[in-house]
Amino acid sequence: MLGAKYREDHNLIRVSLIRKVITFFLGILLFMLASNLRDVQLSSVSAQSLRPNSVAEQVYQLIPELPLENQYLSQETREVATNNTLISRFVRYHQYVKSRPVKFRLDWKFTIADYLEANEPISYDRYPGSKTLSNHPLEGDRAVIYNLSRSQRNQLIDTLVSIYNPTSSEVPKTTNDSSNPSNNNSNNRPRLPQPGDADLLR
Repeated sequence: MLGAKYREDHNLIRVSLIRKVITFFLGILLFMLASNLRDVQLSSVSAQSLRPNSVAEQVYQLIPELPLENQYLSQETREVATNNTLISRFVRYHQYVKSRPVKFRLDWKFTIADYLEANEPISYDRYPGSKTLSNHPLEGDRAVIYNLSRSQRNQLIDTLVSIYNPTSSEVPKTTNDSSNPSNNNSNNRPRLPQPGDADLLR
């Protein structure tokens, strides 16, 4: 009897110890998962909190040959809205109108495809600047995006991803092209998209 009771007590102690060990390691695992989730959430909030104008400034510093397209007049002040640039509108459309993530290349490719009329239609009334600028900028912005080469579009996407997600890759090298000054405007308006432009995304 004593031997049986001893074995029973020993088994109970062993089971209790195993439960405590399992509980301990589960606690550590849950803590690590919670910490990782918090870091991801903070990173996402940080990326989403970047102002489009600030992002646009960084893009133009890294790719100075991109047209500014900031020649439009403000409806409120009747003065040139110099801060309302092509890239700031591009970012606002991507982030606020379409509510797309800002840290992944594929989502920016979808936005490029919108401008090329190869993906989702862009709402004329909801497009950034439609209610604040004297002239609607959509057609001009579309034409500029269309006339960028594939490598320029990829450079734009890579630059945006590197700004919103600095750990993803190195910031693309800057390029200088005297034939395409950064203050290009509507004086040299590029041609509008044509049928078959969707092939440019392939």
